Amino acid sequence: MIRVILSIAAAYAWPIHQLDVKNTFLHGHLEEIVYCQQPSGFVDQFAPDNVCLLQKSLYGLKQAPQAWYQRFSMYLRHLGFVASASDTSLFVYKDRDSIAYLLLCVDDIILTDDIILTASSSTLLRHVTDRLHAEFAMTDLGDLHHFLGISVTHSANGLFLS
Repeated sequence: MIRVILSIAAAYAWPIHQLDVKNTFLHGHLEEIVYCQQPSGFVDQFAPDNVCLLQKSLYGLKQAPQAWYQRFSMYLRHLGFVASASDTSLFVYKDRDSIAYLLLCVDDIILTDDIILTASSSTLLRHVTDRLHAEFAMTDLGDLHHFLGISVTHSANGLFLS
């Protein structure tokens, strides 16, 4: 899907932006009750057998990826994006002549979420980016240069992927 979105962006000379969500899985909300042992180093000396009730998702929980995806996709729907029926990582925003594509991918090696965002105008791209920053802790990586092991080079003729 990434190649299709990059092809569309290159064909129309749309800006392509990359964002990285900080502490991705910590943004998710749990739908069920989950308890865990007290973390080592933080055990209550007066109640060492007590357990902790988790209020939010943690890395290592089997529910963490799904909880994050549910939270993120719900926020995107609030912004007017629609999830693709053919690819759960693709979200599309359309409003008259304005269109934006957002690709979400969790990198299992370093456990971060990379977001590729392209839009029919720099104004729309900036608006969506600002709204995402307001809701989630993110690093703005600027123009797309590297994604999922793919190096992206911009040129006058389009994009070169390697």
